[in-house]
Amino acid sequence: MPRINPDAADKIHARSIDIAVYPHDADKLIVAGTLKDRRTGPSHLMSGETRPPGILHHMVIRMVVAGPDLIIEDIEAELPETPREECQETEASLQPVIGMSISAGFTNRVKAALGGPAGCSHLTALLLAMAPAAIQGFWSHIVRTPYDPADYSKKAMEVVLDTCHVWRSNGPAVKAFRDKFRQGSE
Repeated sequence: MPRINPDAADKIHARSIDIAVYPHDADKLIVAGTLKDRRTGPSHLMSGETRPPGILHHMVIRMVVAGPDLIIEDIEAELPETPREECQETEASLQPVIGMSISAGFTNRVKAALGGPAGCSHLTALLLAMAPAAIQGFWSHIVRTPYDPADYSKKAMEVVLDTCHVWRSNGPAVKAFRDKFRQGSE
């Protein structure tokens, strides 16, 4: 039994993120993400307005990613539902990530490029959630047909090294991978 067990009837806010990856050209993918924030009861805004229960944020990001370096070649945002009209002004705020690689340091680069008053924290959160799905989607795309793992071994290690407990530099999975492909610890 869970130690932390909320009562579903008491839920006040829910965020859902849905991400899907699609093939696009030979070595490119389309990564599409949707974020929805839903309030389950009325909200009293700082302006004095009362907002009924329902969707507070509904945001969509679509991007074209070129592999295996996972370079963001194009990106667009759509904001079907926002709490304020001014939020619509952030629709083009993601443009600075065009040309970025989804690789080590991506989170910090995105926060530096999109943080602050010119950006949108919700779009940034969605984009950062989409990055691991882009990586998984690329590898899912590769393994749909027979391939030579040696062709991707160096890039695969660059992408996963030290991203989690399993792929830690000094762990058994990395050692076995390096032994198999005769890669040093560079």
